[in-house]
Amino acid sequence: MALLAIHNVGKSFGERNLFENITFEIGSGDKIGLVGDNGSGKTTLLRMLTGEGEPETGGVVRSRELRLGYMAQHACADEALTLWQDVESIFAPLIAMEQELSDINHRLSSGSDDISLIEHQHRITEEFSLSGGLTYKSRLRAALIGLGFDEPSFSQRVTSLSGGQRSKAAMARLLLSDANLLLLDEPTNHLDIPSVQWLEEYLSNYNGACVIVSHDRYFLDRVTGRTIEISGGKGYITNGNYTIHRNKRESEREAELKHYETSMKEARRMEEMIDRFRSFNREKSVRAAESKQKMLDKMLADVDAPEKDAAVIRFDFSAAAAGGNDVMEVQDISMSFPGRPLFRDVNFLLKRGERAFLLGPNGCGKTTLLRILCGQVTPMDGEIRLGAKVSVGYYDQNQSGLNESKTAIDEVWDAYSDRTRTEIGNALAAFLFRGDDVYKLVSLLSGGERARLLLLKLMLARDNLLLLDEPTNHLDIASREALESALENYGGTMFIVSHDRYFINRMANRVLWMDENGCKSYEGNYDTYLEKTQNAPLSAGGDPDGQRSKGESKSASEYRRRKENESAYRRLTGAIRRHEEGVSAAEGEISALHERLSNPEIAADYELISSLSIELENKTAGLESMMEQWENMSAELEKLETEIAL
Repeated sequence: MALLAIHNVGKSFGERNLFENITFEIGSGDKIGLVGDNGSGKTTLLRMLTGEGEPETGGVVRSRELRLGYMAQHACADEALTLWQDVESIFAPLIAMEQELSDINHRLSSGSDDISLIEHQHRITEEFSLSGGLTYKSRLRAALIGLGFDEPSFSQRVTSLSGGQRSKAAMARLLLSDANLLLLDEPTNHLDIPSVQWLEEYLSNYNGACVIVSHDRYFLDRVTGRTIEISGGKGYITNGNYTIHRNKRESEREAELKHYETSMKEARRMEEMIDRFRSFNREKSVRAAESKQKMLDKMLADVDAPEKDAAVIRFDFSAAAAGGNDVMEVQDISMSFPGRPLFRDVNFLLKRGERAFLLGPNGCGKTTLLRILCGQVTPMDGEIRLGAKVSVGYYDQNQSGLNESKTAIDEVWDAYSDRTRTEIGNALAAFLFRGDDVYKLVSLLSGGERARLLLLKLMLARDNLLLLDEPTNHLDIASREALESALENYGGTMFIVSHDRYFINRMANRVLWMDENGCKSYEGNYDTYLEKTQNAPLSAGGDPDGQRSKGESKSASEYRRRKENESAYRRLTGAIRRHEEGVSAAEGEISALHERLSNPEIAADYELISSLSIELENKTAGLESMMEQWENMSAELEKLETEIAL
C-alpha cells in the first residue's frame, strides 16, 4: 500500500530550477535514502512530503492511513520537564488510560460494586494492553539507553541538556510515536557509533516506512533498500542501498558519456561524408547527401549531452618530507579533569604511512587525546616522542583555528604569505570559494565553508603527520569522497578520530578502540574490527548453503553473506562494464563496415562487397550474442541488488 506518492513535482527559486519531474511512491515498510549535494533540494522535498511546502508543478497524494513523523516537528515542548517526562509525553493517551485505571481501582477497593464500572475497567484494561501499555515504559527506557543516555540523565531537566542531547530526545520521541512514515534529517548527528548501531537495528526492524536524509553512507547501506538522488535538477532512483546506487550511477554516467562521444564521432563522420557527396555535385551524390543529412538530424535530435558533474573540492594532500619510520610513540598517557577521570595508560606506536583511526564512546576523551598529541593540552601522566623530521598538522572539529574578523582569502594568505595572491585565489577556487566568496568574513561562513577553509590550510602546510578530528563533519557526500580520494594518495601518516564508518572502512589499516582504561589496537579497517570484536569466528570454507556454522552468530552469518554478495556485485559490475566496452567496440566495427559498403567508389566491386557483407553478418551475429550475455549478466546483477537490499 502506498502511504504517499509524488507525481512530477518541481520547484524553483527565482531563475534557479531546483528540481523538476520527480516521481516516486513510498510504500509501507519502504526504507528510502534521500541523497544529493548540499543545496540540491533535499530539505525542500522533505517539506513537500510533510505538507509544509507546496510544489510549483506536480502534486503530492497522501493516503488516509498515513501517520507522519518528522523530527523537526518534535522539539522539546516544555523545558521544565525532565528528560524522561519529555519523551514519555509521546505516550499521553496510555498515561491517561493508566491514570483512569488507577482511579477505577481506587473506587473498587473503596467498596464500590458498580457493575458498569467493572465492565468499563475491563474495556480500558484490554485497550491499554493492546495499545502497548504494558511495555511502553520498558520501550522508552530501551530507546533512551540505546541513544546514549544513562540512567542518572533520565531525571535531568530539559533545560540542562546540550543541543545534541535535545536532538537525541527528539529522536526518541519520534521513534516511539505511532507514526508509520518517519522523515529523518541527518539522524546520526550527535550519535556515537554504539548509538548509531542501535538506531540501525531499530530502523531495520521498524514495520513502518522511512525517508532518511543523511551523509552517513555506512548507515544508509545498512538501513535503506531504495535510494533517491537529486542531482542537476533531476531525480535518480535505484532499488538498492547507497553503494549499489553509486555504482549504478557511475556505470550509467560512463555509458551516457561513451554513447555521447560515440554519437558525436559518428556525427562528425557523417558530416564529412555529406560534404564529400556534395562536392561530387552530381544528382545521385546530392540525393545521398540529403538522405545522410536527414539521418544526421534525427540522430542529433535523440542525443542528449551527459549531465555535467557538480563542482567538487580538489584536494591534493602531500608531505614535504618523508620523516622517520617511527612517527609517534605514546607512552602511558593519562588524563583527567577535577572529579572526572577520562582515560589512563594509553600506549601506541605510529609507523610511517599508517592510517590509524581512534574509536570510542562519546565523552571518553578522543578529542582531548588529539589535543595532547598536537601539544595543545598537557597530559597528567605519560610522554609523547615524535620521530625524526616529523611535522604535525591538526584539524579541529570545533573549527577554533580561524580568525572570525578576517576574510576567507586573508585567513589563508596570512598563514602562507610566501604565496602570491593568484596562488591563494586558485587554491580557494579549488575548494569552491569563487568570485565574491573569497571576500566573505569567516564569521559569516557556514559550517561546511569553515571546514573547507581549515582543510585548505591543512593541505597547504604539507605536514607528514595529520591528526584529524572528525574531518568529514559538515561535508556533503561528494566532498567526503573527494577528501577520501586525496587522503588515499597522501604519502604521510594519519591518526584520525571519526564516526564516519564508510570513511573508516575505506581508509583505515588500523583501528584503536579507547575507553577509560586505555586503548586496544586492531589491524585492518572497520569491518575487520567488527568481525574481531562482535562476531563469532567463521569456520574455514564457510557454509555453501548459507547456513550458520556451529558457534557462528546470526549477525556473523548475515555479515558474511552481505560481504559475499557485495564482493560478487563488484565483480559482476566490472564484468558488465568490460562487456559494454566490447559491445561498444563491436558497434564501432559494424558502423565502419556500413560506411565502407555505402561508399560509391566500391559499388562495382562485387567480390569486395560480398566479402564485406559476410564480415558484417558475422559481426552482427557476434554482437547479438554479446547483447544476450549482457542481458543475462544484468539480470544476475538485479538479483544481487535485491539480495543486498534485503
